[in-house]
Amino acid sequence: MPVKKLTLLALFTTVSLALAAIENAFPPLVPLPGIKLGLANIATLVLLLHFSPKETLAVLLSRVLLTTFFFGQAMSLLYSLAGGLLSLVVMAAAIKLFHRKYLFLTGALGGLFHNMGQLAAAFLVTSTPGILGYFPFLALGGILTGLFTGLCAGFAEKYLAPFLPGPNSSGQ
Repeated sequence: MPVKKLTLLALFTTVSLALAAIENAFPPLVPLPGIKLGLANIATLVLLLHFSPKETLAVLLSRVLLTTFFFGQAMSLLYSLAGGLLSLVVMAAAIKLFHRKYLFLTGALGGLFHNMGQLAAAFLVTSTPGILGYFPFLALGGILTGLFTGLCAGFAEKYLAPFLPGPNSSGQ
């Protein structure tokens, strides 16, 4: 991998970790566990526009592991991975369909599926069917926060695009 691309991916890892740290410094938006802004997802969305899904996955995994190490508990790793991986798959597919034009919708889908992945992981861990009753709240929270991060990613990408490789480029 060329040094410039590796450096950019390292910078995106650092930025996403910093956004996660900022988010962890503030109290939750609502008194429901699992609903967060997901500011680090801004970096993931921009990455999906300019790098391959495989490179975006590497940054996502690095961020999840480092965030868990610095701010979380061991159990949060499982939930973050489940949500992050499902969200990444859905957002990568949405980017192919919508491109830049509907980045806010891609963000909303990412937020929704992130929370669905976390809820599925919680269900598998606890084997408690009642936990699925929490889905409407998580779905609404995921969609709203995903819309916000998608809009933020659109604004950020507009200013970062001249400094980044072409959309989903494999070389550079």
